[in-house]
Amino acid sequence: MSSASLPYFLGCPSWSENAWRDYLYPSDAKSSDFLGLYCQVFNAVEGNTTFYARPAPATIERWAKVMPAHFRFTAKFPGDISHSGDLHAQLEAARTFVQLLAPLGTRVSPYWLQLPASFGPARLGELMQFIDELAVPVAVEVRNDAFFAKGEDERLLNRLLNERGIERICLDPRALFSCTSRDPSVLHAQSKKPRVPPRPAAFSQQPQVRFIGHPELAANEPFLVPWLDKVAAWIEEGRSPYVFLHTADNRLAAALARRFHQGLMERLPGLAPLHEPDRGPQVEQLGLL
Repeated sequence: MSSASLPYFLGCPSWSENAWRDYLYPSDAKSSDFLGLYCQVFNAVEGNTTFYARPAPATIERWAKVMPAHFRFTAKFPGDISHSGDLHAQLEAARTFVQLLAPLGTRVSPYWLQLPASFGPARLGELMQFIDELAVPVAVEVRNDAFFAKGEDERLLNRLLNERGIERICLDPRALFSCTSRDPSVLHAQSKKPRVPPRPAAFSQQPQVRFIGHPELAANEPFLVPWLDKVAAWIEEGRSPYVFLHTADNRLAAALARRFHQGLMERLPGLAPLHEPDRGPQVEQLGLL
């Protein structure tokens, strides 16, 4: 199946993983070819890197030449916009960022606004004003405990987002936190990700899910099954959900995403397998997965 014909958006946190030569990219692939190869298989990618640094205009022009029109890049607003005090004071910086990514057109949809844990209920008015004045497709990820307490603060957040058709990004880190490995990559991931309960939401036609997986692929099954059911149901409702799969160091993120699609094929008869890029002649390698 071409990624253009998928009924949902599936991807990983990035496309530039050298370790994917082990099982997805040709072993002799150049890093400059990774994006094109990635776009053959998946139709979306998280724009995590833009949180840390703005890409150069020439870089964006190169991406625009490679990313197909149907592809989606969920660019995160840079941290100096989302994590630097009053959002309204960052409105011009946000508009400048949107203009920077303009060569990608509708492929940047939605923009992601990841808010810090310190961003609490008292700032909801500020958030809504920022979203209303920015006037581009946005999805929001919150991390303040009050927004996971099933109280009035969470209900108000959900109501305000739902009224605007703004998705609440659902982060599900349960599989990651079920891991007791002392591997440095796992410990690092556990230290960086918030330990919040999943909050599936569908406030528009495009629900947004981030699944942070266990480094052992099989260990993700009990955590993936409810998401397979949920995503299948959304697709049957006519929605086009976004699903991004992570692992601790992302070495197996693409393998986990392929595993997710395989499970979805079992729930949606007629859903074709993902396209696989031509890896050319390969020397048999054992024990990679």
